[in-house]
Amino acid sequence: MKKVIALICTLVLALSLVACGTGSSDGYTIGICQLVTHDALDAATQGFMDAVTEALGEENVVFDLQNAAGDSNTCSTIANGFVASGVDLILANATPALQAAQAATADIPILGTSVTEYGVALQIENFIDTVGGNISGTSDLAPLDEQAAMIKEWCPDAKTVGLLYCSAEANSQYQVDTVQGYLEGLGYTCTQYPFTDSNDVAAVTQTAVDNSDVIYVPTDNTVASNTGIVDGICRPAGVPVFAGEEGICAGCGVATLSISYYDLGVTTGKMAAKILSGEADISTMAVQYAANFTKKYNETICTELGIAVPDGYTAIG
Repeated sequence: MKKVIALICTLVLALSLVACGTGSSDGYTIGICQLVTHDALDAATQGFMDAVTEALGEENVVFDLQNAAGDSNTCSTIANGFVASGVDLILANATPALQAAQAATADIPILGTSVTEYGVALQIENFIDTVGGNISGTSDLAPLDEQAAMIKEWCPDAKTVGLLYCSAEANSQYQVDTVQGYLEGLGYTCTQYPFTDSNDVAAVTQTAVDNSDVIYVPTDNTVASNTGIVDGICRPAGVPVFAGEEGICAGCGVATLSISYYDLGVTTGKMAAKILSGEADISTMAVQYAANFTKKYNETICTELGIAVPDGYTAIG
C-alpha cells in the first residue's frame, strides 16, 4: 500500500510540473528597453506592442517596458535585468539600447528598432542585411541623398549648412558624414557641429546658427528630446532647420523626408511574433527597412520665417 501511495504522489507531482510548464509556454514576456521618451521612439514602441498583441493575443503577452531616460548606462542595467529575469525576447528601441542588449546576451532574441545602420551600431564590417546570431530588427534610415536634395529644393541660394548632432550616437555620426558628401556634391559648404550630451545642445546650436545659412539634423535622439532648445535659437535667428524625421521637424524644423515610426514598430512586432511562435529563425532574418517616405513641413515655422513651401509637401498634423 505504501508503494502505491508513493507511486500516486510521484505521478501527481509529475503532472503538476507538466501543468506548470505548459502554462509558462502559453505566454511570453517581452522586455522593451527604450532609450528616451520622444514622439518617434514612443510611436515605434506602440506599433511594436500593437502588432505583437494582434498576432499572439493580448492574453498571451506581457510587456516589461522600461525607459533609460537617455542614459546608455541605464540601457545596460535594463538589458542585464531582462536577461536575469529570463524574458523571451528583447526589443531594443534606439542604438544605445541595441548595443546594451547585444552586450547582455547572445542567447535571448533581440530585435532593434529606430536603429539607423546596424553595421555602424554593432561594428560589423561590410554589413549588408543580416546580423546573424540572436539579433535582427528594423532600420529608420531615410534616403540621405534625397534629404540633401530636399535642402537644395528649399534653399537653392544658401551657401553653408551646419550639421548639428550628438557625437555620442554612432548612427548620427554616420548620417552626417554621409549627407555631407551629398550636400557638398550639390555645392554647399558643410561644417559639423557635434555636442556630447544635452548639456551642450544650446551652446553648440548657437555656434552653428552663427555660422550657417541652414541647419541639418539627422535622426538624433538627443536633438529629438531637446527640440525646444534648438527651436528657441534657430527660429529667432531666421535659420531654417531640416530634420531627419517628423518628430524633430514638428519641434524645430522646416521640412523633412520622414518615415512612420509607428509602422516601423509594427513591422518589428510582426517579426517578434514569428520568432516567438517558431515560424522564423532570427539568425537568418534580414533587417527590414521602411518602404514609404513622406515629404512633410512645419506650417507654423514656415509661416513665421516667410518660407514658401514647394509642391508635394504635406503639413505635419
